[in-house]
Amino acid sequence: MRVLGIETSCDETAVAIVEADAGADGGDRPVGRILANVVYSQLTEHRRFGGVVPEIAARAHLERIDGLVEQALAEAGLALGELDGIAATGGPGLIGGVMVGVMTAKAIAFAHDKPFLAINHLEGHALSARLTETVEFPYLLLLVSGGHCQLLTVRGPDRKGGDFTRLGTTIDDAVGECFDKTAKLLGLGFPGGPAVERAAKGGDPNRFKLPRPMWRKPGCDFSFSGLKTAVRQMAGSLPKDDPRAVADLCASFQRTVGDVLVDRCSNALALAPSDTLVVAGGVAANAYLRGRLEGLGVRLVAPPIEFCTDNGAMIAWAGIERLRRGLVDALDFAPRPRWPLAAAAGEGT
Repeated sequence: MRVLGIETSCDETAVAIVEADAGADGGDRPVGRILANVVYSQLTEHRRFGGVVPEIAARAHLERIDGLVEQALAEAGLALGELDGIAATGGPGLIGGVMVGVMTAKAIAFAHDKPFLAINHLEGHALSARLTETVEFPYLLLLVSGGHCQLLTVRGPDRKGGDFTRLGTTIDDAVGECFDKTAKLLGLGFPGGPAVERAAKGGDPNRFKLPRPMWRKPGCDFSFSGLKTAVRQMAGSLPKDDPRAVADLCASFQRTVGDVLVDRCSNALALAPSDTLVVAGGVAANAYLRGRLEGLGVRLVAPPIEFCTDNGAMIAWAGIERLRRGLVDALDFAPRPRWPLAAAAGEGT
């Protein structure tokens, strides 16, 4: 079984082809093999703006997508007719970019009479750990990225879009967005997550006392707006003659985020016991935060760093998981700027 996956929900134009044993009923974990994985990152287009500009992102996707599909096919040594399905991120995301990916996937599926699979971008992240490691359902998922911060119990794909129970979410900002704003305030550049992590390596994590919103409170929800405000206030008063001040503030910020994530995950494990915690999304690439989560006493699984940020392989893999269960979408599927992962979640997810 071979599926082509297209990801265009934000500022990466990504195409991948993943192969897996077909399996009988989708009950057992198939063995995944990545035949091609190509990504065009739009950092150059967006860096001067300090963030992603939706209109520029959509145009860049449109300009690159056909060439990347051809490149992926060439790397895999396959023709479109040899694929078993075409998957694309159907949402949530910047709607212009999502439309580019969905329409490209629909056109390929229609022209070559292949199944079309509309993948929830968050489900792609949620299932990505199963591409490279044996992870059985159910498991606890910490999804942390620039736009999302959630704790969910993952039981696998189903006809309703996925069998997920949301235990907690952010009540204001996502942790990845907090990293980006911190980097911008300190003049570290874009994207902010890797920049803050690099600066923090030489810093003192105990120098600055920052607020830990929701820490030691019941439940599994997150809040990062207060932390972001505190960093802004401290950034404006850093001593100009102290070359270590920025590194110390980054280290203190990163430690504070680690404290909050560990606390919230501990609550989630108490509510929904699991022997496996999967961490996914762009922030999952942060080595310090991975180290903090390893101290929770359960098996920690994180995708390889290249599959933490947006990529086509996770979309192709989610397509395989759904195709093995016969969960195919019609060609009248409408791209969605919002698409809650858990069935009970509100539209603001």
